[in-house]
Amino acid sequence: MKTINIGLVGYKFMGKAHSNAYSRLGMFFDADAAVKMKAICGRDEEWVKSAAEKFGWEGYETSWEKLVKRNDIDVIDITAPSNAHKDIAIAAASEGKHIFCEKPLALTLSDARLMYEAAKKANIKHQIGFNYRFAPAVLLAKKLIDDGKIGTIRHVRASYLQDFIIDPEFPLVWRLQKDVCGSGSLGDLGAHFIDLTRFLVGDFKSVMGMQKTFIKSRPIVERMIGLSASAQEDAPRGEVDVDDGSVFIAELECGALGVFEATRFAQGHKNDLSIEINGDKGSLKFVFERMNELQYYSADDDAGVQGFRLIQASEGIHPYMYAWWPTGHVIGYEHTFVHEMYEFVQAIANDTATCPDFSDGVKCSQIIEAVEVSNQRKAIVDVNSL
Repeated sequence: MKTINIGLVGYKFMGKAHSNAYSRLGMFFDADAAVKMKAICGRDEEWVKSAAEKFGWEGYETSWEKLVKRNDIDVIDITAPSNAHKDIAIAAASEGKHIFCEKPLALTLSDARLMYEAAKKANIKHQIGFNYRFAPAVLLAKKLIDDGKIGTIRHVRASYLQDFIIDPEFPLVWRLQKDVCGSGSLGDLGAHFIDLTRFLVGDFKSVMGMQKTFIKSRPIVERMIGLSASAQEDAPRGEVDVDDGSVFIAELECGALGVFEATRFAQGHKNDLSIEINGDKGSLKFVFERMNELQYYSADDDAGVQGFRLIQASEGIHPYMYAWWPTGHVIGYEHTFVHEMYEFVQAIANDTATCPDFSDGVKCSQIIEAVEVSNQRKAIVDVNSL
């Protein structure tokens, strides 16, 4: 069996999620290639060395430039902040490495296009980390839509609500700095429901958006781990130059209308991603905080018994569930990463197309940029004009 050697850039929130996925892959799935967790990379030697030992990596590097040039690495997996994506990906492509990159693909649409072109030119496998596609309930929704169960789609509404920065004294982490993250709630959270909408319903035609920054300055961060952070008492403050909340409406290429909201200022919402799709024959609703469930309404049900039914997508008949636990034994957030890594490894092993790939990342960046332009112009923006 072929062995694929992985080099991972980043060791915090997403680095930990990806490390867990690689370590679980061979235990639960019969992939057509084995993965070897060869090296993890980070700038702080003490921290990355500790992460390598804790997560099960053979070794570590403190230079991504060195990592991408190593002859014993087949895949470069990028979980670093968004401002590092382009340089790492283009360098990895030039070395003939396959690339997995977390979303959003890049700081800007132009950078995302450069990454996609570099990957195409190098003829390598490339995949972007839209992990919510890989929840079994989402894939069930995709099948129901493709089978015509909800008919012609008329409406899509989606939101991603969090509250982790609602405290005005929460530090100025990199997710609040445009030169590092590219976009605020729209790119960090909205990217996921933009991709889910494209995956389930189709491409966006036009958008009209509004964005707002509620807290204009925050204490300079001293330390950040995952979504937690701390600052020194009486720390100087820095400017927040990305959106705290974004809303936009859209018309899709299929003719459906969409309403979308992303915010990190929704008190009581921890990781509340939801999408509802209404067709002329039925409706579907998925809420990630109840990720094993799909709500489905069919207008074909007999009068008097119509209503939303709750489907538990935890049986072996549902996508990926055969590899996990007996019926009713639900899976969680971390399993979506195992699923996407399984598909990535299969594509490399069998020389098949990856999905979602960097072209999906470009499309997402295009929609994000269209919303930002719309906010600036106070006008409807044709997505394909960018």
